[in-house]
Amino acid sequence: MYVVVYITCPEIKEAERISKILLDNRLAACVNVIPNVTSFFWWAGKKQKSEELMLMVKTKKNLLRKIVKKVKEIHQYENPEIIAIPIIGGSKEYTDWIEEETGN
Repeated sequence: MYVVVYITCPEIKEAERISKILLDNRLAACVNVIPNVTSFFWWAGKKQKSEELMLMVKTKKNLLRKIVKKVKEIHQYENPEIIAIPIIGGSKEYTDWIEEETGN
């Protein structure tokens, strides 16, 4: 099974660094960096607003624990957003490619 993992970052340098680490460790086949994400959320009992970037990581479900662990180690946020959504369909060639690029 394959998943898309969403991770928010406060700045481009961190988004690029996390992307590179996930790719170098074969934890992701592809990472899209989506700029200009405005996030509204509760933090420390207060409503917050933050300008962020969104990483959209394509990977295998069985790599999710490793991704969560790695991102928590290197992310500057105390509690980074790391959520996964299953890929329920799509191009077989694309999911085959995810399989190939994320190792065994």
